Amino acid sequence: MRVRALTIRIIKQFFHDKRTLAMMLVAPLLILTIISLVFNGEDVVPSIGIEQVSAPMKDLLEAQEITVSEMDQGDAEQKFREGSLDAWITLEDNQPKILLEGSDPGTNQMVLNIVQQAIQSPDQDMKPDVEYYYGSEDMTSFDNFGPVLIGFFAFFFVFLIAGVSFLRERTGGTLERLMGSPVKKSEVVIGYLLGFGFFTLIQSTLIVIYSIYVLDLLMIGDFIWVLSVTLLCAFTALSLGTLLSAFAQNELQIIQFIPIVIVPQVFFSGLFDLEAISDWVSWIGPITPLYYAADALRDVMIRGLGFEEIAINLAVLLGFSLFFSAANILALRKYRSF
Repeated sequence: MRVRALTIRIIKQFFHDKRTLAMMLVAPLLILTIISLVFNGEDVVPSIGIEQVSAPMKDLLEAQEITVSEMDQGDAEQKFREGSLDAWITLEDNQPKILLEGSDPGTNQMVLNIVQQAIQSPDQDMKPDVEYYYGSEDMTSFDNFGPVLIGFFAFFFVFLIAGVSFLRERTGGTLERLMGSPVKKSEVVIGYLLGFGFFTLIQSTLIVIYSIYVLDLLMIGDFIWVLSVTLLCAFTALSLGTLLSAFAQNELQIIQFIPIVIVPQVFFSGLFDLEAISDWVSWIGPITPLYYAADALRDVMIRGLGFEEIAINLAVLLGFSLFFSAANILALRKYRSF
């Protein structure tokens, strides 16, 4: 009878905790659905520009499963900067010259294999001259994924620590005592964000320095912009973590936000080819902070771009931070009516 009573109590407890029940039953199905749509999306079709290639080579290229367009080198370089072209091919002294966009080693190898098949000839040995617009032939997959991982780890750990820490401030009674004083809600939020932000600054700096100077991650752009993007990404996670902690009653409920808040961002941050993701879920990427942080970090570290090129991403991350901070102030209304 005692075992039966205990079993019934646990079952009733779960049914009363709707959030835990949803995490157990709905979250796995949601994540599996996203994974299915990510990996069962459209095949990646390389885009190649050509200029002054022979008619037979053009025909062979067009026979491959790629997009072929005629353009000069200036147009090709412009499309490289826009991210809409993978390679540009021309002939110099009857030898093919390939200019690769270069930021993705996997795409580079795919394009080289396609071109090699197109120029194979039984009566002559044609070896293409390969150059890279970004990166180099020594670039590794880690160099490609590394910038995304910097943003992800900065976001994940700050979100988790900030959420748990702010929850402890609330459950320990510190927040209630502050809210009972003349301190404004905005001052409380700003004070907490700046206090946690000090350690966020240290953590972000350590992540960036260790990744670049110890792990030897490819770094072409300026260090200051990598650090700036990482800090904005971490501060966004900080403001979001403190916001969501206002809706949690214990540390377990903070953890429960991870499948909904963190996991989907991984799939749309650039760890997987965004062009291959199904249109059904591709809209999720632009509404997640990590999407913009990863894009900016890759632009700086792999492509060597500066402030003008990443300004929009920085502005969006700052907008996320301000929005979550403002929502934090509103969430504190349930602790004080003035």
